[in-house]
Parts: sequence; C-alpha cells; structure tokens
Amino acid sequence: MKKLQFSTIFALFLLPLTVFAQSNNYKTAEEKFRQLDQEFPTPNSYRAASGAPGHQYWQQRADYNIAVTLDDDKQRLYGEETVIYFNNSPDVLSYFWLQLDQNASESKSDALMTRTGSISDKTTFQQLKGLYRDFDGGYKIDFVKDNGGKDLAFTINKTMMRIDLPEPLAAGKSYSFKIKWWYNINDRIKLGGRSGYEYFEEDKNYLYTMAQFFPRLCKYSDVQGWQNKQFLGAGEFTLDFGNFDLTITVPADHVVGATGVQTNLSEVLTPEQQKRWELAKNTTDKPIVIVTQTEAEAAEKGHATTTKTWKWHADNVRDVAFSSSRKFIWDAMAVKFETNTAMAQSLYPKEGNPLWGQFSTRAVAHTLRTYSKYTFDYPYPSAYSVNGKDIGMEYPMMCFNFGRCEKDGTYSEGMKNGMIGVIIHEVGHNFFPMIINSDERQWTWMDEGLNTFVQYLTEREWDSKFPTRRGPPQFITDYMRSDKASQVPIMSNSESLLQFGNNGYGKPATGLNILRETIMGRELFDKSFKEYAVRWKFKNPTPSDFFRTMEDASAVDLDWFWRGWFYTVEPCDIALDGVKWYRLDTQNPEIEKPLAEKEKKDQLKNYIRQKRDDAEKVPTAVDKDSLAQDFYATYNPFNVSSLDKNDYEDFLKKLPEEEKKLLDKGDNYYELTFKNIGGLPMPVIVEFEYTDGSTDLYRIPAEIWRYNADKVSKIFVSPKSLKQVTLDPFSETADIDMSNNFYPEKPQPSRLQIYKAKQSVENPMQRDKKK
Repeated sequence: MKKLQFSTIFALFLLPLTVFAQSNNYKTAEEKFRQLDQEFPTPNSYRAASGAPGHQYWQQRADYNIAVTLDDDKQRLYGEETVIYFNNSPDVLSYFWLQLDQNASESKSDALMTRTGSISDKTTFQQLKGLYRDFDGGYKIDFVKDNGGKDLAFTINKTMMRIDLPEPLAAGKSYSFKIKWWYNINDRIKLGGRSGYEYFEEDKNYLYTMAQFFPRLCKYSDVQGWQNKQFLGAGEFTLDFGNFDLTITVPADHVVGATGVQTNLSEVLTPEQQKRWELAKNTTDKPIVIVTQTEAEAAEKGHATTTKTWKWHADNVRDVAFSSSRKFIWDAMAVKFETNTAMAQSLYPKEGNPLWGQFSTRAVAHTLRTYSKYTFDYPYPSAYSVNGKDIGMEYPMMCFNFGRCEKDGTYSEGMKNGMIGVIIHEVGHNFFPMIINSDERQWTWMDEGLNTFVQYLTEREWDSKFPTRRGPPQFITDYMRSDKASQVPIMSNSESLLQFGNNGYGKPATGLNILRETIMGRELFDKSFKEYAVRWKFKNPTPSDFFRTMEDASAVDLDWFWRGWFYTVEPCDIALDGVKWYRLDTQNPEIEKPLAEKEKKDQLKNYIRQKRDDAEKVPTAVDKDSLAQDFYATYNPFNVSSLDKNDYEDFLKKLPEEEKKLLDKGDNYYELTFKNIGGLPMPVIVEFEYTDGSTDLYRIPAEIWRYNADKVSKIFVSPKSLKQVTLDPFSETADIDMSNNFYPEKPQPSRLQIYKAKQSVENPMQRDKKK
C-alpha cells in the first residue's frame, strides 16, 4: 500500500478513470475499433443500411413438378421434372445455372480429386478399399427440353449445368423447361455422402435418405448474380424459394416421408393407420404411433413386387428431400402455434427403438417451440426426423439423424444425448437456412453458427444439465489458442475452412452467446436477433445484413466485435498486469504517525537479522556510551506533538468542505493495469473480494481499449481492504489463459488422466440389468 498526498489524490479525481498514453499503440487501437464501412457493401435500394431488405428488394423463384421412381433392386433413382423459373430481377438472363450435386460422387470429381491423404506403415482394409473407388455416381441426363418438346442446349461443367435459352428472359417474365435424368444411389455407409442408402444385412433391406436428388436451379441474387461455385463437399446449398409437387413411386410395402404435405394418404395407408394419423393431428402431449413396430417388422420379411405412389405438395420451400424404407416405424404429434399447427414426425427402424420412440418426436416438437420463441412461429406444416446410421443432415421439413440402440435395446447416455442434440440441430436448420435463406455455399457460419447458437439455447431448455458441446466460451478456448496457421477467420469461404466444426459451428455460436450474456445483455440481444429473423424470413440475407440489423435494433456499436471475432483469428487473452493500492494521506498526525510507525516496523519484523538481534538483546555501542547519544537518540518521530496538532488544525481551517469530506472517507484506491496479450478487444470483467468476505463486480465495456489496444489502467475506489482480484470470474470472454487473471496469483490446475485398456464395453443400462 502506498500513501497519497492530498494534492495528488485530488488531482486524480480530475482525470478520466481510464488512463492511457499517447503512443504508437493508438493506431492499432483505432484500427480495431474502426467502423466496418470498407468491409460491408454499400447500402442500396435492395439492401438498406439498417440491415433490412430495401424498398426494391427482389428474389427469384423456381417452381417444380417432380416425379421420381425408386428402384429398390438396383438402387437407382429415375426422375423427370418440369420447372417454371420466374425472373423477378431487373436483369435480362440469357442462360440458367443448375446444381448437379450428385456429380461430386463421380470417381474423377473435384471433390474426390482434391482430397488429401497419407500412407502409414499400418493401414486397414477399409482405408485400402477407399483407394479403389469405382462407383459410377453422377447424374445421367437423358434430355433437357422446352415445354414444346424441343431440345435445349446445355453444358455440364462438373457439378454445374448451364442451360442456354433460345431467347433472353426479360425482367418480370417466366420460362418453363423439362429435364429427365437418373443416377445410381450411393452406399452412404461405405462411400459417404449427405444422402444415399443404408443396407441391413440381417433382413436384406434398404433405408433410403434421399436429397440433392434432382437438378436444382442455382440462386441468382443482387449480391453476386448466379451462385455457381462448384460443390466440393463442404459448402452446402444455396437455392431460391418455390412451390413443389412431388410424386414418389416406391415398393408397395415402403413407408415414405418427404418435404411438404402428403396429399394421398388414403391411397397408401390402411384404414387403421389413417385413424391413427387423424388422432395424431389432434394430440399435442405425446407422439401417436401411425405405423407400429409390429407392422414394420412384418414388412421387413416380405419384399413387395408392386409399387405405390406417394404424393406431396410444398409451398415456399427452397428444396425437397425424402426418405423411404419398408423398415420404418412412424409416429407423430401436433405442435400448435398462434396461426398454424405443425406435425412433428419421426421415421425409424426397429434398430432405433426404444430410444427413438421415446425421444425423437418429443425433441422435434421441443425444437419447433423453442426456436419459434427466439425467431418466429414455425410456418411449415411438418417437420420430420428420420433415423439413419452415422448421419446428421437437414432439408426443409426433413432431416436425417443418427442414434441406434444395442441389440438388447439398451443404449449409452452419450448415444441418447448425441441423438437428442443432433435432432435439435438438424430440425433447427428449418429456421437457419431453410427459411432465413443464407448462402451456405459461401458462408457456413450463417446457417451452422447461428443454428448452433439457438441449438445451445434449446438444449438448455430441454434439460438444464444437458452436456452441450458448443456455446459456453470456455469450450472454444482450445481452438482459439491453437496455432494460427491452422485457423482462418470465420468470414472465409465454406470450401476453404480449416477446423470446419470449430470455425463454422463453435466459434460463431460462442460469439453470439458472448454477445447475449456479456456484451449486449439478453433483452437487447433477443430483440435484435428476432428482428433479424423476422426481417429475413423467406428472404436471402448476407453477413452484413445480420451485422447491421443487430446494431440497428440495439443501439450497440458492435463493429469492433465483428471485426475481431469474425474477420481475424486473434484470441482473447487479457492479463491482470499489476495492482497498486493507495490510501489517502489525511495529514492528521494522530492517524498518520501511528500508521507510519507500524509500516516501518512491519518492514523489518520478519527479517532474520532483526529477529535474532531482538532475541539475543546484545547492547550496541550507543547503548554503552552515554556521550554517544544526542537529541536524536531519544527522539521519536512518530510521537504526536502539540505543534503537529496545531498545524493540522490550521490545515483544516483552509480546506473547503467538499475536500474535508474526501479526507474523512478513508477510502482505498486501487489502480489495476490490464494487458491485452491476445489482441482481441473484449469487455474487462473484474471481481474484487475484500477481507470482510464481501465482493464487488465491475463490467467494463470493450471500448476501454479504444485508445490503447495493448495496455490500459483503471482506478477503483472502495472503503474496503482488498483480498483478491479476479479477471473474468465467470469465464465469459473465452480467455485462453486464466493463469494471468488473478491478484495475488492463483495457480490453475490442469487435469492429468491415466489411460488404461478398456476392460468392458458395456453401457450402464446393460450393467444395471446384471444387478
């Protein structure tokens, strides 16, 4: 502790509480807090500066009539589609671009050719077989014709197809054409992929999860024209909205689920199954089984030689997907909203029970309710969760999710929580990006990151103890402290991401959680996030639309946060670099002299020489010789004299009343210095613990770094004596090094694990059966 003379401390109150030096660091600080005007596109009539759609906003539309036939013997899909394309843009179009995503499965595709790998001395047969990929994947285009049956010129460039129009399509006009195609369906378990089939050896049956199964119009937008970046496997899909009619012809004993509303249930279900469906439509508290496990197991044993056609219709969707198998159990329940009712549904084989029957549809319903609370009421009539092995993939109203039981019906807690988590995540994708239609091919974080953030909120509302993997700041610190050479900014193209899960899912979700809990607060954040969702519902937002809306609806300047968290790979590492403690010199001799005497004694009381001299009591030369003594031999500077008291009285008479009050307060003044080692500006959150056991918490906005991005000091005033200072006490800022966050220093433990070979592969449910 240091003593402050009164003139010094009074001058201190005239200064700003943030102390900074004009140095070379100012330029760095100015850059970190510079507005994002250069990075954001210039506002225009299509996209406003507020982040809202502009008064001349437009988007294209494509309507489809699709008929497909599933060949369960050859694992092929045959299809024909009629497309009506509406040019709502102000531009004249001379050609269309379509996505042919199945072409990524061809043996010489860029997706496969650009995969890297290495050989080790030891390998597996599975790895070797992967080197001999001879699957004949990819679309086989039979024809592309206009509505009059005339062939249209087209060019296939890998995963893209250009159709050249006979005449340019003017603004405000539409054009219709037809495509016929087929392709071999991939074995998803052996060859991978976002869709395909799974084969069950025991009962010789197939389960199909079908997506990207038809040529789809690329998005054409005001931002980049045609989004025709090649599909390399990571960047997902970017499409415009439209209305779909879909007919699916499958073996007669198959059960089918698809995007949209099923329009001919009376033709494909038994009368008893139709009654169950009607009951499910009016049941909101539990799933109703429509196709039972007994019925599914009976279907497994036969292989129908006839077919049935299932018909579906979907309005205002950007894509459709479907799933088909004779193994499916089907259950459903209603989820009511203010203006509509949605059916939460699940399709799963017996291998998923009892896990899926108990949890899947309940998780779907919970997800729709929770996401709606943070965005808007779920507008679609249905949401399916379909069971598949080792999968998690999403499409409008349709998603494919992993989760299987052991053969004895037991399952691990990890499998249960993993299944519930993936269902919440994939069903949540109905909102991001199926309705809030961001460009997945370009920006992974706009669908995966935003969705993972709301998934975290939804998991917490499912079970407060749910073992969520992404969202809390402390879970992203390992990634943020890793080698910067293995990181890229969040604002990087989807196909160029390193550490895909951390970059596209974990870091953006964590950033939004920090915004909500620490920087903006829940009320401002939730209002702004909902505003973004409502503004861009059934529209095509860009990153700047999201960034601008969050600021526009909250009056919080977040450019520094977007720049640091999304445009750089700098981590948060703020250190408590020093603590100085001052008390005011009251100039009252009856107070100050005893304190000074004690301080002097305290300086030597633990010194070993002083301890030994005091113990031995050896007389000194001055003690032995009285002639060696003078006035100062007996003078005690710490005694309070009458002159000292008179001087103090004179001092008080000249002192203004306001300054007398400061003298009487007896406060402590703590100067804390913070060092930004990581480089990322973040709020400074400081907790003071005092000797009486009480605490104070200070939340200092990140703007404290706006003058000096590297080092700042701040003064805190308290009547209490300090015991401990903790920086970021609640682990809110993703600080990658907590060891420098304490005064006095406090060692941080690391976990030491001892590994040994597994003795048992039983899950707890199996062990419990042995009791």
